Formats: sequence, structure tokens, C-alpha cells
Amino acid sequence: MRVLLLADTHGVLDPRIAELARDCTLAVHAGDVGASDVLETLAAAAGRVLAVRGNNDVETKWRGAPADLIALPESVEVLLPGGTLALEHGHRHPPARRHARLRAAHPGARAVLYGHSHRLLQDVVAVPWILNPGAAGRARTGGGPSCLMLDAGVGAWRVSVWQFPVLPRGARMSGLTRSAVTDLHAGQSPHG
Repeated sequence: MRVLLLADTHGVLDPRIAELARDCTLAVHAGDVGASDVLETLAAAAGRVLAVRGNNDVETKWRGAPADLIALPESVEVLLPGGTLALEHGHRHPPARRHARLRAAHPGARAVLYGHSHRLLQDVVAVPWILNPGAAGRARTGGGPSCLMLDAGVGAWRVSVWQFPVLPRGARMSGLTRSAVTDLHAGQSPHG
């Protein structure tokens, strides 16, 4: 099962990341969605979307249907082939020891996806893995919009990193280009 992992769009989804969703069964957004349009674009591309509320997903900043904002939970756990993926925005855990706290909050998960920091990173030294896809919009992308792609199988999970060059405002992509794709990890069992 192929799953698009993203976060921190703040109302603007990079079109190259939206294009990646077309090859996925599920898109999972770790908060600071910012707009109903982001959820609608992901749903049209992937068919199924799970998203959680970020610290900026508040009524005064939300663009779109209020019902879409209200429907966003604080955290979600989804059963995938080979294990459970937990997601939350991460803002409720201070930066010091954030990964340890996320692991403690979701001990039965194979991986925890979070956002908030806008920093693309993968901590796979222990289970659950801690994954942050960076920012998939325009705000604080740290070198360009990014996301992760999870191929979840019963026997193994594989995570690929995707990061794209920054697009000038108003620029449009005529097609998908792969900027950086790296295998993060393959074959680790769900419990170490």
C-alpha cells in the first residue's frame, strides 16, 4: 500500500506533491492543513485522506468550510499492512525530548508521523519510527517543499524522501520532476 505523508501546507499544497498523491491509496496530513482546498485536492488525487489538526488550524486562520476544520481530530492511528501509523501535529510536545515523548504516546505504532517544525527528518533508531515530512506548501520549506512516501507491506515498510526546488510565486509545473528520492529504510520488523 502506498501512502503519501505530508504536513504543514498552511493552505497551499505544492502541485508536485499533489501529483504524487495520484499514485497513492491514502494521503496522510500531519496538521497545519490551513484550508479545505488542500483536503479536497488530496482526496481527488489519492481517493482517501486522513488529517489531524495543527496549532494553526483554528477558526480565525482556516480558509474553507468550517465543518472541515471541526472534523480534524487531534490525533489518529491507522492500521496499514504490517503495522499502525500514528499521526499528530507534534506541537503539544516540547522540542526537547519530542521524539521520546511521541514514542511514549504511541507505543504500539510502527511509525509516528508529525509536523509542526517544518523540518524534514526521519528517526529510525527505534520503533516506533519518528517521521516528519517537512512542509508541503510554501511556508518555511527549508530548501523546498517536501513529503515522504511510505510503501507499507506486511513484511516491510519503506520510506522515500521527496523534496522539490522552491517554485517562484505564480509558477506552474508542467509535469512532475523528481528532485531527491532516497530510500530511508527497508525490512525492519514492526517491533525491532
